[in-house]
Amino acid sequence: MPDLTLLTPVEKLQGVGPAVARGLRELGLFRVGHLIAHVPHRYQRIEPETTLDNLPHDHVVSARGEVTASRLAGNRRNARFEIVLEDGHGRLDVVWFNAAYLQRKIKPGHWLRVRGTTRLYNRALQLANPEYEILENAEAEPAIDEPALRPVYPASEHIASRVIERVIARSLDRILPLIDDHLPEPFLAERSMPTLCEAYRRVHAPKDEDEAAGARRRLAYDELLLLQLGVFMRRAQLELAKRAPALAIDDALDTRIRARMPFTLTDAQNHVVGEIAGDLATDRPTNRLIQGDVGSGKTVVALYAMLMAVAAGHQGAIMAPTEILAEQHFLTIKSMLADSRTKIELLTGATPKAERDALLSRLEAGAIDILIGTHALLSEGVRFKSLAVAVIDEQHRFGVHQRAALRAKADDPKSTPHVLVMTATPIPRTLALTAFGDLDISTIDALPPGRTPIKTRLFAPQQRSEAYALVRERLEQGQQAFLVAPVIEQSETGIMDVRTLLRDLEAGPLAGFRLALMHGQLSQRERETVMERFRAADLDALIATSVIEVGVDLPNASVMCIENAERFGLAQLHQLRGRVGRGDHASLCLLIADPTTEDATERLVVMEATADGFEIAQRDLEIRGPGEFFGAAQSGMPRLRVADLARDLDLLTLARKDARAWIEASPELARPEEESLRRRMFKAVGKELGLVEIG
Repeated sequence: MPDLTLLTPVEKLQGVGPAVARGLRELGLFRVGHLIAHVPHRYQRIEPETTLDNLPHDHVVSARGEVTASRLAGNRRNARFEIVLEDGHGRLDVVWFNAAYLQRKIKPGHWLRVRGTTRLYNRALQLANPEYEILENAEAEPAIDEPALRPVYPASEHIASRVIERVIARSLDRILPLIDDHLPEPFLAERSMPTLCEAYRRVHAPKDEDEAAGARRRLAYDELLLLQLGVFMRRAQLELAKRAPALAIDDALDTRIRARMPFTLTDAQNHVVGEIAGDLATDRPTNRLIQGDVGSGKTVVALYAMLMAVAAGHQGAIMAPTEILAEQHFLTIKSMLADSRTKIELLTGATPKAERDALLSRLEAGAIDILIGTHALLSEGVRFKSLAVAVIDEQHRFGVHQRAALRAKADDPKSTPHVLVMTATPIPRTLALTAFGDLDISTIDALPPGRTPIKTRLFAPQQRSEAYALVRERLEQGQQAFLVAPVIEQSETGIMDVRTLLRDLEAGPLAGFRLALMHGQLSQRERETVMERFRAADLDALIATSVIEVGVDLPNASVMCIENAERFGLAQLHQLRGRVGRGDHASLCLLIADPTTEDATERLVVMEATADGFEIAQRDLEIRGPGEFFGAAQSGMPRLRVADLARDLDLLTLARKDARAWIEASPELARPEEESLRRRMFKAVGKELGLVEIG
């Protein structure tokens, strides 16, 4: 066999034929380096093998024997496959229920290793539904005489974990010497971590649980360290490359800005305002995340920052992910600044061309102080005279590259605006330190006074009439309601759509009330008309998709009813629930759901049990994992194969501390001894984080 390297194609390895190679490639394992990095996701404990005459009953056992007889019993629907195993010492009856397909796999003459719990059946010992392994060469495969751990690998229908295990086991000793470590041994020793080579040996062939756990810890730390190094390098690059306008604040300006606010700021808001004002007073580009639960008053805090920019002769901008949210921000801020000289405009994809062209001319000339819009703010031709504060709302809908694109709107290539990003989806600490690790984090952890608690109730589909009776009761009291369905038009059986829901409600439980549709296919003018009527109480209820998830603030709305609630993520359900409870009325959130999976059931149980957005966010992370937390892949959030953000906070904290110190000492990792570390960091996270190669 030719010399092996980490770049050698997997089909060159011993025992990898065309079918196995195809299965490995489908898993993304093209080369030896990919294969060694494909680590087990769990381990199976293998008991020492026992001869068939010495098996205890009601115990988990491991044994081997030759198949001396087999048959298919029972009817076709409930067939069971039975075999007899013999090993020269005794015999064992084995049965698999509903497994007729095994007759094609297991034949008399095969040697099998089986593992399962023995039981007495008709006064004979039997194994039912055991795990099994066909031994290709029983004499060459030594018996397991001590407890062992078997790695279980992520696999697919085209390649089993056992096959991957054999491929790795055959080549492991040849692959391990090829692995160079990018971390120095003294550094690892201080952290009680093995070398990379030893970590891969232990993770693929652990002697015991402690070895497996130690190997996993090193590999998870590696992922988190490379990510945090990238995060701190990107931050250093920004701070070194560009300056932001320094915006002064004094007592007089603070008083003028606060006079525009519709309420006295809470202690939590005042604390965050203080953090932001401190940031903006320097020419170091601000990069801060403002997170707070639904309705905690983040927009007011963002407006404070933009008014600091306007007072200093600069401009502010706020970008939202949907036209409805942008329109809501525009109306809210315009109302707050109604008798002010501050000029505010709205730009979305629906803005007519002539109106857009005139707006862009005024923007470039400095005649617009605050521009509010959607992704349209990033489009070509949008140029500010002097953008000093850029606010991105619902940050989880955007990524690193959108933040960079908005920064690039500054008029001076050496200047950059201060950037604030906001989210009403509270972010678990581990995720905040990874997906948003380059940001300083401010948390508004209290709601403004007057917010009423929301009671959440769960209904099965057959209880729908009971739920809508509660809605009708609220409407009869002069209050308003939101009724949400997952889709606009019927797409599959059992899924409610807004058009059908409107017809059903008009003809049934809400007959006589004024109802209207709200969804993303309506034009901007149609949406504005519907929302104006709803705000003016000319409508009793909105029948909507999740387009009303954020940005809709109506104090008279006291009930939210969500159809097919099992189709929504936890964070989205919490956002929808936050559309009510904004006035004096005790509010209700009614979830009509028919969950068919354990995850969906768990989400609904959590929703019913707590209204704490931070607790909900943590549970959402635990249930769905970081890859699904935002509903779509988060740009700037590289995939983690080993680290688990739901349980690795301590490891992440260590990696972050080490990365910060490393980048402070060597901002570009340019020292000769850091070449391997730098290369691996750029390969792992450089593209996702938008890092710039220097030198």
